[in-house]
Amino acid sequence: MSKISFLKEEKHVLVDNFSRTISYLRLSLTDRCNLRCIYCMPEGDGEDGCQTKNGKNFHCHDLLSYEELLRIVRLSVSLGMNKLRLTGGEPLVRKGILEFIDRLSEIDGLDEVRLTTNGVLLHEYAQSLYDSGIRQLNISLDSLRPERFAKITGKDLFNQVWQGIQTARDLGFRIKINVVAMKGINDDEFCDFVELALNEPYSVRFIEFMPVGEKSSWQREQFIRAEDIRQMVAGFGEFTPYQKGKFDGPARMFRLQAPDGRQGNIGFISPISHHFCDQCNRLRLTSEGKLRSCLLNDQETDIKMLIRQGISDVDLTRVIKDTVLDKPKGHGLQERMESGGPMNCPGQMSRIGG
Repeated sequence: MSKISFLKEEKHVLVDNFSRTISYLRLSLTDRCNLRCIYCMPEGDGEDGCQTKNGKNFHCHDLLSYEELLRIVRLSVSLGMNKLRLTGGEPLVRKGILEFIDRLSEIDGLDEVRLTTNGVLLHEYAQSLYDSGIRQLNISLDSLRPERFAKITGKDLFNQVWQGIQTARDLGFRIKINVVAMKGINDDEFCDFVELALNEPYSVRFIEFMPVGEKSSWQREQFIRAEDIRQMVAGFGEFTPYQKGKFDGPARMFRLQAPDGRQGNIGFISPISHHFCDQCNRLRLTSEGKLRSCLLNDQETDIKMLIRQGISDVDLTRVIKDTVLDKPKGHGLQERMESGGPMNCPGQMSRIGG
């Protein structure tokens, strides 16, 4: 029996071989970034930072064009993937992104477009993004201290990022602050981030440091389990878990009630210590046009090559379905960590899309 026969397609729903509904597509629009974070793209040494530690950035023709991206999104939405996130690199550095988002809004069945950004260009783009219909932003921010921010990101741009966050807040965006937790680097700021969630309308999410990239700065001694982070901030008040919906993301979210009456939203994302593979609902399209069913598994389908060889919509739809059916049950990183085996995944985060 062919594997395609195992796919359930009822009311435009894609379900993989492990009964996970795949409803979420993440597009990495570019591998370029205007920061050089130590866990993602350190050691940039080219003109204007146009080289990464693993080699030069892609040329424009190496990336999927906006027309090619729109085609893939239309077919994916027709299969039931009704939520889209734009990532990078830093998506706002790609020319023409606002026009691209406007065209995305014309696709029937696409319910929501979200954006992940480092915030460097957010003050400049926030109004246009809001006008285009985007309402939710994920903002990467690993330190609230300007000097430390510069050490982590390679650029002294904290004040510019903070201005962008405040601009987005004032416009009415729903904002999630993503904090990569690194022992010995920013673990003394976890309480400051909780205070931020209590004082501002931001959801703060602590993310376990992931070993992505052959030359990643990831080290076992810098790894902190999400549960340990939760214990470190437990004294702030009562943490009440939100009930997860079927299509919610990987974060375990809590409503924090402080004794003084303040409230905030705190989340923990634990891809290693308490992986959420059994609930994963997403596919990723890398900046070089490869469809990837798991962030931490390097099995990929070269969509760009197929498109440029002239594949039909019917056959391209089948390729997307097959990628869903090839989605692995899990990544196995925790088992490798416990056994002392190699941890790093060869793929580069800036190309895959975080």
